[in-house]
Amino acid sequence: MKRILFPAILFFSLGFISACGGKSSTNEEPQAKEEKHEDENNEPGTTSLTQAQMKAIGVELGVIEDKELTSSLKATGVLRVPNQNKASINSIYSGVVKSLLVQPGSKVSKGQTIATIGNPDFIQAQSEYLNVNTKITLAELEVKRQRELNAGNAGALKNLQAAETELRTLRNLKSTLAQQIQLMGINPARLSSGKLISVLAVTSPISGVVSDVKVKMGNYVDVTTPVAEVVDNSQLHLDLSVYEKDLPVLKNNQLIHFTLTNNPGKEYDAQIFSLGSSFEGESKAVSVHAKVMGDKTGLIDGMNVTAIISLEKATVPAVPTEAIVTIQGQDYIFIVTDKEAEAHDYKEGKDSVLHDDKENHDQKEASTTHDEDKRITFKMIPVAKGTTEVGYSQITLLKEISKDARVVVKGAFFVMAKLTNAGEGEHAH
Repeated sequence: MKRILFPAILFFSLGFISACGGKSSTNEEPQAKEEKHEDENNEPGTTSLTQAQMKAIGVELGVIEDKELTSSLKATGVLRVPNQNKASINSIYSGVVKSLLVQPGSKVSKGQTIATIGNPDFIQAQSEYLNVNTKITLAELEVKRQRELNAGNAGALKNLQAAETELRTLRNLKSTLAQQIQLMGINPARLSSGKLISVLAVTSPISGVVSDVKVKMGNYVDVTTPVAEVVDNSQLHLDLSVYEKDLPVLKNNQLIHFTLTNNPGKEYDAQIFSLGSSFEGESKAVSVHAKVMGDKTGLIDGMNVTAIISLEKATVPAVPTEAIVTIQGQDYIFIVTDKEAEAHDYKEGKDSVLHDDKENHDQKEASTTHDEDKRITFKMIPVAKGTTEVGYSQITLLKEISKDARVVVKGAFFVMAKLTNAGEGEHAH
C-alpha cells in the first residue's frame, strides 16, 4: 500500500493525546512503548486509539443505515457525432488549390466558401453552354420556317420532323451543361460571352467547425482528395456500454451526468434517447445512446467519458460520506473489532461527574481515567461507493462484516492517519 504523508501537526496531536493518559513524566516513555507495541501486534489494516484520543479528535461511532437515496448506475463510453453531422469536403472537379480561406478551429456556415480550385478546363463547359444557346435560337427559327412551309404544302414533312428533332437534342444538351455548371457553383443564367469563370469555389455542405485541412496552396486535387473536414458538435451524443443485467432499469429520457475520463473536473448532462437492441461483440454489452444537453464547450468527438445514470429512489445501505476514506483509488470504512467496545458510546460528555461528593468523585475519576486508557481497535473494510445524496453515500461491502458492527461515522480521516503513521513507524524499524 502506498504510504501517505500527513501533516506533522496531526502526528504530534496524536502523540500529545497519548501522553495525556499518564499522571507523571516518569510514566510517559513506558506508556508510549506499550502503545507502540500494541499497534505493532495488530493485524494488517487495523489500528487502535484510546477513548481519550477518540474524544480529542472527535471520532464518533454509528452503524450502516438504510437510507432512501436516488440509486444510480455507473457506465463508461465515448462521445460521438452522428455521421450526418460530419462532412469530408471534396471538390467535384479536378484542379489546383488557388486559395484556402479556413484553418482548423474555424467556424463555418452551410454554403460558405472554404477554398478555391483553378483549372482552364472549367471554361470549356461554360463555352459549350453559351454555344448551344446560339444553336437553339437558330434551331427554333428553322422549326418555325418548316412549319410555315408545311402549312402551305411547300415543304416536306420529313424536313419539319428533322428540325424538331434537332431542337430537342440541343435543348437536352443545354440542360446537361446547365447542371454541370451549377455543380461548379456557377449560375448559368449569369454567364455571358465575356465573363467565363476558371476558378471554382469549394463550399461547406454543413455548418460546424473545421476539424482538419487536408491540402496546401498549390496542391492538385481531384474528386477523391478531401480538402477539409467539418464537424457539427451541436448533435454530440454519448455511446455508453451497459451490461445486459442493467438494461431493465433503463428507459428513454433518463438523465445522465458524465465527466471526461481524462479531465473529471467539469460535469455535463445528457438524456437517453435510444437503447441498443443487439450485443456489441463478445462483451455482452449493449450500446445506450444519449444526447448531450446544455453547454458542450470542451467536448470533442472521440473523447472517453465516465457516466452516472440516475435511476429511481431506493432504500440502500449507506453511511455518512465523511465515513468513507480513499486510498489508491479504493474506498474504505472503519469498523470496531472489540466486542466489548461495540456496545459503548464514545461521544464526548458520556463520563461527566454526576455527584459532588468527594469520595464518589475520586472513585468516578479513577474509573473514568481507567476507561479513557482503554484502547479501541479499528479495522479497515473495503467498500464500493455508490450514490451520494444529502450527506450520505451508498456503499456495497466488499468483505463480510457483522450486521450490528459499529462504524466510524466521524473522524475516519484521523483513524486512517493513525493507521498510516503506525505503518510508517513499523517500516522504519
